[in-house]
Amino acid sequence: MSELILIVEDESDLVESLEYNLQQTGYRTRVADDGESALNALDEVDPDLVVLDLMLPDMAGIEICRRIRNDDEMHQLPVLILTARGEEIDRITGFEAGADDYVVKPFCIDEFVLRVQAILRRSHHSDEQMKTDRVNFGDLYVDFAAHITRVDEEEVELTPLEFQLLDVLFTRRGHTQSRQTLLRDVWDIEADVMTRTVDTHVQRLRAKLAHCGEYIVTVRNVGYRFIAESP
Repeated sequence: MSELILIVEDESDLVESLEYNLQQTGYRTRVADDGESALNALDEVDPDLVVLDLMLPDMAGIEICRRIRNDDEMHQLPVLILTARGEEIDRITGFEAGADDYVVKPFCIDEFVLRVQAILRRSHHSDEQMKTDRVNFGDLYVDFAAHITRVDEEEVELTPLEFQLLDVLFTRRGHTQSRQTLLRDVWDIEADVMTRTVDTHVQRLRAKLAHCGEYIVTVRNVGYRFIAESP
């Protein structure tokens, strides 16, 4: 059965366009036009992705995103934020709440569909990848199979995207990864776009890793490198 996408959006014309294009691509869709309907839909169905508007009539979309991330059963569910609010602070707030991607209105519908496909491919790849490695690196512990990260024996809650970013950087430690390489291998996007997205996620990952965030080094004008030797 094809993937189910929950569209949480109150603009009827936009909903019609999103549904048409997603269904033409082969996805199933369900629509909720406010926050309460979205939460009810999440209780009733098991979507593969949520497309979430931030400005809903009854509650902030960012609150729905936070509820998804704080729910034991749904915390791995991919979320793509769709909004007219495109300021840097809005993007940072969305990513801090756990969004996997952030698309600003107005947008190209073809690019939107490509973003959806990239998120779903990444999600399926994460589900299928069963690493057995458990590593200790300085004060950082990572269990790749269980998706567990600890700093000083304290568990750190990472979103699926943050964990994949850590995975790629750690696996290639000692080697600089350009922003374009990270876009391709973490976000599954080939185009030279959204480099600020990479920077925002790296900053957020560093903050969550506390002092272990220093293991991720910025390489000026290029990208990032996880240090080669354990401190």
